[in-house]
Order: sequence, then structure tokens, then C-alpha cells
Amino acid sequence: MAKSKWASFAHPDKEYDYTGDKLAKAWKALHAGDLEPFPDEKHVAKLLKANGKPGKDAAKIAAQLQDAWRAFHRGDFQESFEAGVALKALGASVAVKAGGIHAAYLLKSDKDKLARYAELAELAEAAIAALPDEANSHYRRAFALGRYSQSLSIAQALAQGIAGKVKSSLDTALKLAPKHAEACTALGLYHAEIVGKVGGMLAKFTYGASAAEAEKQLKEALKLTPDSPIAWIEFGNAQLLLHGGKGEDDAAAAFAKAAKLKPRDAMERLDTEWAKAQLA
Repeated sequence: MAKSKWASFAHPDKEYDYTGDKLAKAWKALHAGDLEPFPDEKHVAKLLKANGKPGKDAAKIAAQLQDAWRAFHRGDFQESFEAGVALKALGASVAVKAGGIHAAYLLKSDKDKLARYAELAELAEAAIAALPDEANSHYRRAFALGRYSQSLSIAQALAQGIAGKVKSSLDTALKLAPKHAEACTALGLYHAEIVGKVGGMLAKFTYGASAAEAEKQLKEALKLTPDSPIAWIEFGNAQLLLHGGKGEDDAAAAFAKAAKLKPRDAMERLDTEWAKAQLA
């Protein structure tokens, strides 16, 4: 898949260019949602040691990882994905995020999306095996499998046991990083989707899912990252899943808040453009 030319990001902006020291300075804001540690030499050396490998290449790998993230933030998703894949488990986090955001917004074919998300889930599985103590090893697996399941019918997703895998990965991610806002959002959406598809009673007794837990997790994500477009977007989506037509006003209000936020990178630009389209 990576060999073919990916659809390009249509909104390049100099403000999304984090060359040199700009990346480190903006990192905390850019990664408030996923709590990705800044990939400096010290952090990479720690990961290499945890994986039973010497850290002599830590500086080189750190530089490559930082460049992969720069490519992601400016919207060069294919470059970012391929650079991450080349670094194997150490680059899985950026590869899954780049490949997933590109698939969500810029891939048209459902078949291609399924193939992409399956590929990303495999990358995340390898990261879990190599780096089990990193919260994003588990979160990226949940992200990839969650997106994969959204491309199937709810019956197919439940029959394949994907929901349980998503829940398990999110629980582990939040155990390792309790303030992981994107994991809170994903867990809230997990509850909302099951309640919305099978009904409150069946959702609770069969899958342990509830509207109350959905609201709790989604509101926690908004509390942690009030300036994150995706936190507002998924809050809005959940209102539709949980309340149907009665949730339309709350969903529209959430989308409006997302649309008004100033994007900090290409991903957030795609998020805000999507929110604006829902209001048109």
C-alpha cells in the first residue's frame, strides 16, 4: 500500500511546519491528546534498553523519529508513515497515527480503508510486543481496530470480537496514562457506539457498555483537552449515537466549537474542516 502515491493534504500551511527547535517547543500542545513522549535521544535510549538493545543509535533514531513527526504535523502523511514503518516498533506510534488520519479523511474506498486499518493494527501489535509499557502501543492498537470496526457492520465487528480487543487496549492505555485524553475519547465512543447500535439494556448486560460511562469519558477528554477539535467532534458524534434526533442540537453545538478552534497542525485542520462541513 505504501508504494502507491497517497492522496495529498490539501491545506498546507507554514504554521504547521515545525522545523528545528519548533517541534520541541510546540510538542506539549501538539500532543496534549495522546501524551506521546518527545522522541529525544534520552527517551529513545530508554526504549532501546527496554527492548533489550544497546542505545548507541539513539541519537540517530531520535532525529529520524522527530522528522517523521514533523512530516505528520505538516500533512506529509505518507512520508511520516513510511519513516515510522522503517523504524519498526520505535516508529509504530507515528506510523499508525499518520496512516490512520490519512485513511480517515483522505482515503475514499472502504476496501482501502479496511486494508489500511488492518495493516496499522499489525504495526501496533508489534509495538505492544516490543514496548508493552508505552501507553501509545496499546492506544494505537485500539485506534486502528476501532476504525477497522467502524468500516464493518456492528454485527460483523461484534462477531469478530473486535470490541473486546478495543476495550482491553484502551483500558491498558489508560492504566499506563490516566490522563490520555484521546483514549478517554475513544473509550467514551466505544460505549456510545455499542449503546447506539444494540440498545441500553443489551449493551449493559452483554458488553458492560453504558450511556453514563460514555458521557463520563467524553467529558473527561474535553476537560483534559478543551482546545482539541477531535474531542468536541467525537462528543458530538456520541450525542447522535446515544440520543438520535434528540441529540442533534448538542451535536451541532459540539461541531460548532470544533470548527471555531485554531488548528495547530494538519490533523487538526482536517478535523476542523470536517466539523465545518457538518454545519454547512
